[in-house]
Amino acid sequence: MNSKRLFILVAAVAPLFVPCGHAQNESLASIFTNANGANGRHTVVSRRSSVVIIACHGLAQGDLSCYGQTNFQTPNLDLLAAAGTRFTDYRAASDELAPAQAALLTGGQAGLASGQATLATRLQQAGYHTGLIGEWTLGSKPWTQGFDEFAGFVSEQEADDYYSDFMWRYAPKAVRDETNQTWKTWVGREEIYANTGGKKGEFVPDLFLRAVESFVRANAPDTANHYQPFFLVASLPVPHSVTPGKDDYPVPTDAPFGDEKWPQAAKNRAALITRLDTGVGRLLEQLKKSGLTNHVAIFLTGAVAPEKFADPNLNFLKLKGEVRGGNSDERRRVPMIAYWPGHVPAGRVSQAPWSAADFAPTALEIARTKPAANYTGVSMLPLLLGQAGTNAPAIY
Repeated sequence: MNSKRLFILVAAVAPLFVPCGHAQNESLASIFTNANGANGRHTVVSRRSSVVIIACHGLAQGDLSCYGQTNFQTPNLDLLAAAGTRFTDYRAASDELAPAQAALLTGGQAGLASGQATLATRLQQAGYHTGLIGEWTLGSKPWTQGFDEFAGFVSEQEADDYYSDFMWRYAPKAVRDETNQTWKTWVGREEIYANTGGKKGEFVPDLFLRAVESFVRANAPDTANHYQPFFLVASLPVPHSVTPGKDDYPVPTDAPFGDEKWPQAAKNRAALITRLDTGVGRLLEQLKKSGLTNHVAIFLTGAVAPEKFADPNLNFLKLKGEVRGGNSDERRRVPMIAYWPGHVPAGRVSQAPWSAADFAPTALEIARTKPAANYTGVSMLPLLLGQAGTNAPAIY
């Protein structure tokens, strides 16, 4: 048993729910990660970097001050860009989440075919511990698609409730059986009691960001887990509108923008992005505490093409020339920041074009694993490392 993970489980704070069969509350964010190893794999492998991708639903370049937004600041995301490479011509695969997520995890496919190995499956087979936090939109359960752990929602409609009173969780060897002698898998709906009965005690996007920290802390490669690297997909529902055709951005508070003379929707959206920025800052602190700063490749991007504002009075949040909505291929241009200190050059801005299809082969090359033959995307690792020459990437 990994004693460090067990400690994290037991030392939970801010109890939020009672799992089925449990007599005592535990922190949902704490048990997003499995205390006892996902499936008993403890193969000794050479030291390889872990990979985290944070894909934010609806995030646009104009939402980040490192891309030129001047109405509000995103200091932690700016720090991520300053210490890595900021790409100005990266494209999401679609304006719909399911095909966009499929392209990201299959090297370019628009859907997930039966029996098709996802990026998570291939990394799992290569010895990585894999996790997914947030939205899953590809039909079959994520734990059947290569993810050792899952906490989140299995449809976009579920994820649109920022104060949901439940989420789905899959955690092998996470709970005791009836004899209290054997660990068994927990799979099912977890209640978020702070949100039951219409209460709004727990903001789910914040919960996801805390879970990302917990995952990194619990799965840090060390002697206890034979330096097993991890792969984490944080598919976050923010900052897209939860009501189609409306600028509807639920948030606990519009701080620090309450005094701005903006439409309320603009204050809420800016506050949502500020909370995202704060969460990424905490992740960077956790990496530092775990001694992983130079051993985790982080990619932060927009999951889909940015949506068009329903109220044109919100257009001041856009960058000049930024396209939202419509049919132009330009509408799929989203932020992409690559952060991997000691590997990716710092302070670089690249106009090199690439897309979601190129992420899977890139991640596999970071893991020293060959991409699948049917990938339409290509590895961008030489470009990330600042090496001369790379294949032309697939562009949607």
